Amino acid sequence: MPHDPARVERIKENLAQARARIDAACAKADRDPAGVSLIAVTKTRPAEDVRILASLGLTDVGENRDQEAAPKAAATADLDLTWHFIGQLQTNKARSVASYADVVHSVDRARLARALGDRAEAAGRRLTCLVQVNLDGDSRAGVLGPRGGVDPADAPELADRIAEHEALELGGVMAVAPREGDPYPAFGRLYEVSCLIRDRHPRATAISAGMSSDLEAAIERGATHLRLGAALLGDRGPIVG
Repeated sequence: MPHDPARVERIKENLAQARARIDAACAKADRDPAGVSLIAVTKTRPAEDVRILASLGLTDVGENRDQEAAPKAAATADLDLTWHFIGQLQTNKARSVASYADVVHSVDRARLARALGDRAEAAGRRLTCLVQVNLDGDSRAGVLGPRGGVDPADAPELADRIAEHEALELGGVMAVAPREGDPYPAFGRLYEVSCLIRDRHPRATAISAGMSSDLEAAIERGATHLRLGAALLGDRGPIVG
C-alpha cells in the first residue's frame, strides 16, 4: 500500500527542519554534525510513520513502552531498523525488550541489567545498554525524578555491572533534562558522568540527551544521540493503528 503523499511530505519537511537545527547547533558548538545521531521517537504513532521515516533514510527508531514497541517492531521487521528502547523498564519486560531492541537507553539498576543480559543471551543476541542518569534529584536520598535514573555518583558502578555481562555492550549514558530550569547545567552534569565512565570504559562514548525542545543545549554539552518525537512527527495523539 503506497504511503499518504501528504504525510510523507510533512515528515520530510519536519526532518529537514530538524536537521537544519542540528547543523546550526553543531556549528555553534564547533562540532561535526556527523557525530550526532538522530533517533525518531514514534510513541503513539502508527507503524506506517516508521515506514515513511525509513523511506526518508531515518532508520533509528525509539519507543517508550514495550506494549507499543513490540508489535510495531514486528510489523516493520522487513525493514533494516535499529530499535532503541528509551522508556522506564520493569524487569518482567526484559524478555520481550531483549527480543527486538538493539539499544536500551534506560538501564538504571543492576537487577535490570542482569535481566536484560540473561534474556539477550538466551535469545542469542547482544544488546547495547546505556546508563540512565537521574538529573532531577538525589536518588540515594529517595528524591527520584519522575522519569527514573541512577544517581550520578552511582552511575560508574552501574556501568561496571553492565560491562561485565557477556551479552551486554556498555554504550554510554542517557538522561532527560529536568522539566523545570535551564537544561544546560543538567546536560553538563551528564557530560561529567560520561567522562568518568569513559575513563573506565573508553568505548562507552554515547551520550543520549536532547529532545525536540532542548536539542541545542544537548549538542552544546556533547550529546551524540538525540531523541526527537514531536519535531519529526507532530504533537502526539492517540495511536492510529
